[in-house]
Amino acid sequence: MTSVSAKQSSAPAQDETAGPAVYHGGDLGAARLQFPGAPMPWLDLSTGINAIAYPADTISSEALTRLPDSAALARLQATAAKAYGAMSAELIVAAAGTQTIIQDLPKLVPARRVAILGFGYQEYPAVWQAAGADVAVTQDIADLTEPGIDIAIVVNPNNPDGRIVEPQVLADIATRMARRGSLLIVDEAFMDVTRPSASVVPNLPERGVVVLRSFGKAYGLAGLRLGFAVAGVDLADTLRAALGPWAVSGPAIEIGTAALADAGWLTRSVTRLQQQAARLDALLTTAGFSIAGGTPLFRLARHREAAHWFETLGRRGILTRPFPERRDWLRFGLPGIEADWTRLTEALQG
Repeated sequence: MTSVSAKQSSAPAQDETAGPAVYHGGDLGAARLQFPGAPMPWLDLSTGINAIAYPADTISSEALTRLPDSAALARLQATAAKAYGAMSAELIVAAAGTQTIIQDLPKLVPARRVAILGFGYQEYPAVWQAAGADVAVTQDIADLTEPGIDIAIVVNPNNPDGRIVEPQVLADIATRMARRGSLLIVDEAFMDVTRPSASVVPNLPERGVVVLRSFGKAYGLAGLRLGFAVAGVDLADTLRAALGPWAVSGPAIEIGTAALADAGWLTRSVTRLQQQAARLDALLTTAGFSIAGGTPLFRLARHREAAHWFETLGRRGILTRPFPERRDWLRFGLPGIEADWTRLTEALQG
């Protein structure tokens, strides 16, 4: 396993005077500073968020003016349990985005040694190192259960390369972790649009695992800040207590309940995303990139001049996601409307 430095590399687009230690896509403020002459509006392809969002045009006055209702929250968690295949709503914990849970877990489950499968979402090494843990990244899944590992982390499908670990393998790891009081964290942020049958939630062991599910990515409502943890009853109760009352806003409860119950919308959206991901692959391949992986919400592309392309597209007002740790990588989100596809096509043609 490879140990991870506590200091994160910054990407070219990051405003280091104000930005976080871990670089994320979506920072248009930093992009405007870096490319002041770029045409407006920006086309932000730096995130893995559905560009065509679930329709959420109407929010009731009660959702805005009253404190979040406990019965409404219970309905949201029951709806999420059905959508994700959980055995009971008791196993579902709603939060203001999964990042909130990611930040809280090191405080609730202390660890000396943490193992992460592969290069992926960089908040995980950051938060566990900040808590004082020794963090190592491994390419060998067997290393996750070696003696002394307190926390094992698998992003599934992985961000950014889309790698998937089969659910039975994860369930077996969770069982082994539970026997010694350790914990497996499975981040299924992009599972809704990838292969729901690969989720470990329907066969969740009673102990040894917590699964994180993002709402905003698949439904295109990242600003709503809604996400879920799925865990055994004991850990779920611990998480709820840590989050405290009114952890999810009234609008998030209302919109999330409606969206998660609308299975038809998600099915149609995933079909469209799969078709458009293939379209984006063809476009990038024509421009000289090779496709290194991804999900239907984003494509990971490799090019020896990736930094040049990041700059070229940035000057055209198109923001992509670079990786300081992998200089030949760029991640592209999917454009939404046809005008955005035309804009990207023209920019890639030079």
